Amino acid sequence: MGNGLILGIESSCDETAAAVVRAGSDVLSNVVATQMQMHALYGGVVPELASREHLRNIVPVVRESLRQAGIEAKDVDAVAVTAGPGLAGALLVGISYAKAYAYALGKPLIAVNHLEGHIHAVLMEKGGESAESTLALVVSGGHTHLYLAAFEDGVWRYRNVGRTVDDAAGEAYDKVAKLLGLGYPGGPWIDGLSAFGNPKAVPFRFVEINRGTADEPSFDFSFSGIKTAVLRYIETHGMKAAIEERRAALEKVDSPTLDDVRALCDTETLDLIASFQAAVVGNLIRQTMAAAQHFGAKRIVVSGGVAANRELRARFEAEAEKRGLKVRFPAAAMSTDNAAMIAAAAWPKFAQGEFAGPALNATPQLRLG
Repeated sequence: MGNGLILGIESSCDETAAAVVRAGSDVLSNVVATQMQMHALYGGVVPELASREHLRNIVPVVRESLRQAGIEAKDVDAVAVTAGPGLAGALLVGISYAKAYAYALGKPLIAVNHLEGHIHAVLMEKGGESAESTLALVVSGGHTHLYLAAFEDGVWRYRNVGRTVDDAAGEAYDKVAKLLGLGYPGGPWIDGLSAFGNPKAVPFRFVEINRGTADEPSFDFSFSGIKTAVLRYIETHGMKAAIEERRAALEKVDSPTLDDVRALCDTETLDLIASFQAAVVGNLIRQTMAAAQHFGAKRIVVSGGVAANRELRARFEAEAEKRGLKVRFPAAAMSTDNAAMIAAAAWPKFAQGEFAGPALNATPQLRLG
């Protein structure tokens, strides 16, 4: 298998990333060029701008990943790239570059599902390839999915047992943050500010989604309703004027800190934020634990951008301990989109000779399991 070095490339949304990983676990480099500051001006990712930034960033990012790894391009054994899901134009930048790069080097090309990459952000750590039954929750700005994951005959196999029927959890965070006049992305702001509010002040509730059967119950999610509930609370409690004042004040501050934002939030706003987060985290935990019990999973992995959430980690760990389950999270740098997770997910495929051909194309709605 040569040096066991895989060059990973990720461009599914608003991060241009490249990494070199040895044997699926030894990260030699992990370079990410983020577009967050640019998209924050628009309150969300603008696909056309994202694609243009990927075109600008991909060459220097790949070069820097090789430099940090201390290798030359000819030393890699394969090139792995995200094939989907994601933004079509953004995906095409990474795929086109990876195909040309692999062809020029005479190396195999490996297509990786972005969702599988997030799972491998945890599994790439020592002991990831375990015989234990594993339930994976992928929770981010664009995805909220539950998968049964099993390592069989050198290959990871996945079964989707739950997904959001509308907004993803991270998307709900972004929308609520925007409603409240906070910055983008919303997750870090809401997580930070929730520590100063009363999580029981506003009794948000989730309606159970009955899409399953007695033999195969539903473990799906829905987060559009809580966003609407926050909007109604804002309207019925006369909070709009204060929100516009906060929005205007923050526009005048370069790189506002948590203290800056907190100073512009009254008690009612902080309580609303804390209650929103408590409800979302509680729903994620309830559905995940119910699925773990139903399928007899012994280990839970939680990955994706929302996996960096302070309350999510603490409450998941506490609940898992009560139930005698193991729960694992990615390192902070591996929670958001990165290429090390893509290279790690590609390693079992490389070992099995599962390579992509020249017809590889972007699949924006690519499914896993």
